[in-house]
Amino acid sequence: MNEEHAELVFDPDMAQTRFGYGRSPLVPGPRDVDEMVAQLRGTEEPLAGVRFPSDEEMRERIAALMGKRRVFRSAAEGSLERERLQKQYRAARRAAFQEIAGWTGATLARRVWSRDGLRERLVAFWADHFSAPGKNERYKYTAPSHVANAVRPHVAGRFEEMLIAAALHPQMLHYLDQSTSIGPNSPFAKAKPEKHLGLNENLARELLELHTLGVGSSYTQYDVRQLAELLSGLTAHPNKGTVYVTKRTEPGSETVLGKEYGTRRSRISDVESALRDLARHPDTARHLSRKLAVHFVSETPDEDLLVSMAARYLETDGDLVEVVEAMLRHPASWHPVEHGIGNFKQPELFVSSALRALAVPLDQLLTVRRNRLDQLLGTPLRTMGQPWRQPIGPDGFSEEDVHWITAQGMAARLQWALSVPTALVGDLPDPRAFVETALGPNAPAAVRFAAGAAENRREGIALVLMSPGFQRV
Repeated sequence: MNEEHAELVFDPDMAQTRFGYGRSPLVPGPRDVDEMVAQLRGTEEPLAGVRFPSDEEMRERIAALMGKRRVFRSAAEGSLERERLQKQYRAARRAAFQEIAGWTGATLARRVWSRDGLRERLVAFWADHFSAPGKNERYKYTAPSHVANAVRPHVAGRFEEMLIAAALHPQMLHYLDQSTSIGPNSPFAKAKPEKHLGLNENLARELLELHTLGVGSSYTQYDVRQLAELLSGLTAHPNKGTVYVTKRTEPGSETVLGKEYGTRRSRISDVESALRDLARHPDTARHLSRKLAVHFVSETPDEDLLVSMAARYLETDGDLVEVVEAMLRHPASWHPVEHGIGNFKQPELFVSSALRALAVPLDQLLTVRRNRLDQLLGTPLRTMGQPWRQPIGPDGFSEEDVHWITAQGMAARLQWALSVPTALVGDLPDPRAFVETALGPNAPAAVRFAAGAAENRREGIALVLMSPGFQRV
């Protein structure tokens, strides 16, 4: 598709709502597809005063926190010393979870104030694709590190780089129980049979089924088993991060999708080679293209759109910007909602786009306290059915509209729309002006009339946020 044709189908409002976090009264949207692609290929905008720690720094912080816990638990029961040490640990724990709240606030701040809404949407998309919420205190604290250090840096790169970073991150190894996997014939299993937990196939299965090829593609149970044996040396070390322990690895080579990996002495490079091949597989191109199109465009995406995206993926060895550009330059991506295209907003997108439309001040988001954040975001999202980055399983949140259009979910959205804007923005905008901000110049006449006729600004703002035009993209 040539650029001239792409510009003819470009819709500046849809560029912000369908491919970003919505319209803002203060942040201009992209002027064309070229600008959207240029922003994505360019350097990410810095957020003043926000720096996310590296994985190494995160390990040091969690080690210090766990150290305080060990010290207090080792003190004599009932002693004043134990009570003092317990208070120190609890204070450190509160500080750690307040830090998590700060990172969540920073994520929201990027969504509200960034000119590159597409990048922020892609970060959320890939974070869900590689879902790995923590299952204990240590990994609940480090979960944001997985997104910040293994996902975000790669959304404008090649998929294989993100796959290696995200799938082999300690967070994923913990979440999918890879650290308990041991090759049945490995030296470790033979030397310590009493500690042998067996081969765990979780990571191998999800790599094939969710992260790369997709359900029903060309892999078999044999491939799952062989890949699990290849992965068996991987484990998450609390102080070193991801390590590959040869003594835990199943000896010999493994064959995945007909290709042999490893030798008598396997290395982590063998695992990376297998992941790169999976990332470049045609099934992966089709699976990821469909998943992107379903997320951004429609539950039933145009077949030619999918073909175009998958072809571009294969032509560029999985260059994700090229794939996204193929989506943006296809006319099917720009069909209006009334043509049966466009998705119902998931709760997280609904809340984030409302905050952007309200232009919630940056300092409000960056300095939010943990308890207040739970009142404004955590509890409402749980009630709407989408707790913040906590899907039920590794397959992430559902993309089906019917999953989100429920009586409880809609009631929770209405309650949020009536209460939270007032709590965050003391002087609410005039609903008549807010219609233009949130829905654009093509806002339905009925919504304009209702907003103007509302008894007060609180109800007028809620009416706009609950309108079909705002709920769909």
